[in-house]
Amino acid sequence: MLALPEEWRLIDLGLQEPVVAQCFYEAVARCVSDGISPNTLIITIPSKPYVCIGYHQRLEEEVDLDYCHSQGLRIIRRGQGGGAVYLDSNQVFYQLVAHEDSPVLPSDVESLFKKCLAATVHVYRSLGLPAEYKPLNDVVVRGKKISGNGAGRLGRAVILVGNIILDMDYERMARILKVPDEKFRDKMAKSMREWVTNLKRELGQVPPVERIKELIAEGFEKALGIKLVRGEPTPEELRVFEEEVKPKHLSSEWLYLPEERHPWAHPSRVVKIADGVRVVSVAHKAKKMIRLTAELVGDKILDIIISGDFFAVPEDAMPGLEDALKGCRLERNELLERIKAFYASTGVETPGIGPEDFVEALMKLREAVETYLPSTRPFSERT
Repeated sequence: MLALPEEWRLIDLGLQEPVVAQCFYEAVARCVSDGISPNTLIITIPSKPYVCIGYHQRLEEEVDLDYCHSQGLRIIRRGQGGGAVYLDSNQVFYQLVAHEDSPVLPSDVESLFKKCLAATVHVYRSLGLPAEYKPLNDVVVRGKKISGNGAGRLGRAVILVGNIILDMDYERMARILKVPDEKFRDKMAKSMREWVTNLKRELGQVPPVERIKELIAEGFEKALGIKLVRGEPTPEELRVFEEEVKPKHLSSEWLYLPEERHPWAHPSRVVKIADGVRVVSVAHKAKKMIRLTAELVGDKILDIIISGDFFAVPEDAMPGLEDALKGCRLERNELLERIKAFYASTGVETPGIGPEDFVEALMKLREAVETYLPSTRPFSERT
């Protein structure tokens, strides 16, 4: 006798204000983690434009705050990694929330993306486009990105979020980002047009949104082998959102998360604080961007912020790595040993990057000081 497919709830939230469209799934995830809500697929569309930054990003490094404020654009920090993006009603969001015990979900993040993004591929192919999954977390059409996705965990709930891109305002997408000058911004907008696409551009028109929603549900049913049943948010989910999730995401403490955690941080590249003490900021581009701001005494790490557009599962693992690096010298072998031990003890996953990438980023702290203070004396003796 064939086993019946897992039954999941389907919630269509429709058009919602940005904080609901972006964050309501966290309330569902808390309830799923506690075993009081079923595995759920949410579909929603933001009712007005906003800016969303990744969990590990430093706001003032990534976003042009003056422009966003002048345009009345709310800025929301999401609970998953990735980069800063401009979002509006030209995206249909899907948000999958399931208990980790579900037999249809892979146990690691990379396999989760591969399995679940078959649903996104299904949507675009059903609309006549030659969509393909591109590791780690993209769907592409003729080599151009047409869907952005993220994943994470909240308690015992597994989360995958992504979008179907109906249309895109390339100029505004480039405008919200912090860049060194306007020439760089123009180049960035041109690059976005070349490498990111959307349904209107590919088809000449946007298909009916209700059809797209049907295809999203159909795609996840096929990809996961589940049966979706329409439902509504529970009173407890609504309470958790209003009393816990929404206040958190509207707070300055959450928005400025890394800065609140490390109030000593300075945006400059190398700043001498006292004899032998410096604050240094560097960036390292691996498959994902890693940004570091460190307080150093000689070649020893006193304190450090790790940020960037990478993913980590669990997302709140980075403070543990920051703590593990305190007191460590900027020596390659010592750093690698310390970071590998952290990975082994915590079981953290950072899809697309590994300990060696963090070591390369950390060694750039050393390079920055050596460039700033050329000397024949050992690094640890420099003042």
